[in-house]
Amino acid sequence: MGVGELDIVETAEPSTDCTRLVQVILAGGSGTRLWPVSREQFPKQLIDVVGDKTLLQATMGRMKGFGGEWDLGTGPVIVCGAEHYFTTCEQARDSGVTARVVVEPSRRDTAPALTLAALTAQGDGTDAILVAMPADHAISDLDALHTAIEVAARYAQTGAIATLGVPPDQPDTGFGYIRLGDALHDGAHRIDRFVEKPAAELAAQYVEAGNYWWNSGMFVVRASVWLAMIERFQPAIHAACVEAFKSAKTVDGCLIPGTAEFERSPSDSIDYAVMEHLGRSDSPFTGVVVPLEAGWSDLGSWDAVWQAMEKDESGNASNGRVLFEGATATYARSQGGRLVACVGTTNLVVVETDDAVLVADRSRVQDIKGLVSRIKRDKSPEADAHRKVRRPWGFYDSIDHGDRFQVKRIVVNPGARLSLQMHHHRAEHWTVVCGTALVTRGEEQFLLGENESTYIPLGVRHRLENPGCVPLQIIEVQSGAYLGEDDIVRFDDKYGRCG
Repeated sequence: MGVGELDIVETAEPSTDCTRLVQVILAGGSGTRLWPVSREQFPKQLIDVVGDKTLLQATMGRMKGFGGEWDLGTGPVIVCGAEHYFTTCEQARDSGVTARVVVEPSRRDTAPALTLAALTAQGDGTDAILVAMPADHAISDLDALHTAIEVAARYAQTGAIATLGVPPDQPDTGFGYIRLGDALHDGAHRIDRFVEKPAAELAAQYVEAGNYWWNSGMFVVRASVWLAMIERFQPAIHAACVEAFKSAKTVDGCLIPGTAEFERSPSDSIDYAVMEHLGRSDSPFTGVVVPLEAGWSDLGSWDAVWQAMEKDESGNASNGRVLFEGATATYARSQGGRLVACVGTTNLVVVETDDAVLVADRSRVQDIKGLVSRIKRDKSPEADAHRKVRRPWGFYDSIDHGDRFQVKRIVVNPGARLSLQMHHHRAEHWTVVCGTALVTRGEEQFLLGENESTYIPLGVRHRLENPGCVPLQIIEVQSGAYLGEDDIVRFDDKYGRCG
């Protein structure tokens, strides 16, 4: 059976001459299994897990060289969380990528994210083919990826939704699986059904059977077809996203859908919301799986990172300042800059950051997710943020803290400013160590130079700005009964964080 013989979508006009492709990067994950490097506020897609680029930047460059008759348009659509958009934009600029960034007001998983991307892609009046891929995977062979996308795009032209499946080389309980249906053209198959992550014995049976492929999480589908599918199978998601898109506003160059409207959307993945419905007899939609043999890894654990990296003669892999002495099959990472020395270790993961150290057996790395849940229940800050926290205006580094005090180093980028804000429970002391600060305190506004300081009393509106052309660095000493980051009332903010 050839491509042209596929069943097509009844609710959308198929178009075999649709050649506009839009890369959609789904960048809303939290990556808790790569803790302590990956945190809620700075997840793995924003980190250089393997190589010298972050996973997001590597994903941005994944369509480079894909051309021929296909029109890639002006750049990717990136869907990310509100807490990550400024770093996402910064990494796109650093990579020379012109991206349309869509900011989810709250997390609702991949099905609503792809729906927002489809609505965005249709904004120029064309019915583009979406090439949706997670931002936190690794692929070593881009030529093989492009070949698979080419095949998938041909099926998408006919109105099908195509996913890329990875023929497994071993049983793995960390992946979902796709059971293959009838063989089609170019190695593709109809999708029989999606299977959730199996237990070890069942995963071994899948691999032995030969008709199950790993689910890569990459999808190729026309925008109108996806919208028709989500409207049929998940009308609440469709309605909420359409209303949120209609009330969207542009802030700092990013599209932010309406918060109240978007939060009415159920939270669901592409697999659960749509793909698991394709095998039904009453479904007018066709699902196709195309083989992907391109050195793919979802980097879903430290063991997967170890497998994806180059190793020494003893099977060790490392990032940062690491020394091995008599170690075998060990992965070690120095994130905070301290020397990590592994002596006689076997099959271990050792990861160091400024505020946490992880030591784990490589066979037990899937348990890290449960560990992070315990840290969250204990309300420890290490689950959510690093000591150094990035903000749209720069970053702050929590240097020290104790009973009723906290010390931070704050760096404000040239021309940037913090929100006009106040605190109910703390006062602040600011000392400038580099650059010039423009300070708003109540009804006053004044400049501070190096070695000058000021005091912000509890309950007083204030703002910090950098009017200069070099980064502004200050030391902030907070004092009070409560020093949490949620003790902020914003009155004005150029980054749209009020309300």
